Amino acid sequence: MDIKNILVVCIGNICRSPMAEYLLKQQYPQLHIESAGISGLSGHAADEKAQRCMQRLGIDMQPHCAKKLNLELIKKADLILVMSQNQQKHIEHTWPFSKGKTFRLGHWQDKNVPDPYQHDQTVFDETCILIQNCIADWKKYI
Repeated sequence: MDIKNILVVCIGNICRSPMAEYLLKQQYPQLHIESAGISGLSGHAADEKAQRCMQRLGIDMQPHCAKKLNLELIKKADLILVMSQNQQKHIEHTWPFSKGKTFRLGHWQDKNVPDPYQHDQTVFDETCILIQNCIADWKKYI
């Protein structure tokens, strides 16, 4: 499978999916990578605690602007990475053609990435590490 466009999805598009998006962009600058939320908080910046996690890794997430998941984004993506089984089911149910290109970020570890929203910085830090580990597992497929 030739992957050129990756879409990362979570619920609000302000915590998990932007962190994964920016980490993937750092590793795969040649690819088109974007993120969206199932009930995206359109126009919102990334959560401050998520931004703090990225700053520690030398990644500036200031430009991030949350957007809502839509048909165009699903069509364009060669690979759709979600945070949980429920999100995968939702996307595959809403857009049946997305089956086969929609996977959990934690697919290879059989893990969901829990939502750190409204938790303290420690939870965000743990989520960031989990996202990094999950991204590393995709290396041989991207």
